[in-house]
Amino acid sequence: MGGNTKVWLLVAFVAVVAAVMVVVAVRLCVQLVRTRRLLTDAGVPAQGKLAFWAAIVYLVCPVDLLPDPILIDDIAFLLLALRSLDKAAARAGIRTLTERESG
Repeated sequence: MGGNTKVWLLVAFVAVVAAVMVVVAVRLCVQLVRTRRLLTDAGVPAQGKLAFWAAIVYLVCPVDLLPDPILIDDIAFLLLALRSLDKAAARAGIRTLTERESG
């Protein structure tokens, strides 16, 4: 295998990993926006609202913990915001998005 082939394989691998990270980040962002509907319910505390807006700001902010092609930190922040929203909704007695999809 020539050096040129190895370079192209590495580039293809990095492109696939980057594409997977973008797809995961977009899916989580869509789920976060859908979960935001929980914020309109009266029982969700302000902390849940803060988690939503903080996740959105971090996602679009150009300053990250890791460089932008690496979306692992963005994905982790989105997951934390979703978890926070689900817990806030559960404490308020509101059905979460996961419960709505399964039932």
